Amino acid sequence: MPQTTIIVSTRGQGLYEFTDQAADFVGVNGAGEGLLTLFVRHTSCSLLIQENADPDVKRDLHEFFARLVPPSSDPSMHWVVHTQEGPDDMPAHIKAALTQVSIGVPVNAGRMALGTWQGLYLFEHRDRPHRREVVLHLGP
Repeated sequence: MPQTTIIVSTRGQGLYEFTDQAADFVGVNGAGEGLLTLFVRHTSCSLLIQENADPDVKRDLHEFFARLVPPSSDPSMHWVVHTQEGPDDMPAHIKAALTQVSIGVPVNAGRMALGTWQGLYLFEHRDRPHRREVVLHLGP
């Protein structure tokens, strides 16, 4: 069963699409039918399947999560204990816990069965740039 790890470079909080890299992996490995499993190897980012047509969707999702889980320096987050790695770290862990670190995408006729406007995204929850590893595994 084919497996690879791709790197998604981030520039801070936000959504970073990697649909094309995953599609290339599926295409190169010639799967007819199967399941593509994606797994991010970090605890302060997550994976999403989300609309990739209107950039306002990415902006609104980022804004929603910023309001839902503000930095630990915000007075509403006074209860946070884990602050040694900066005010964005514990909120990043909370956001990752609320979303997902693994996604399964069916593969039909050698292509991911994503909808017309769906894309695969790494959702970066930290402020500074990172190189995130996403494992792609193609199974029967």
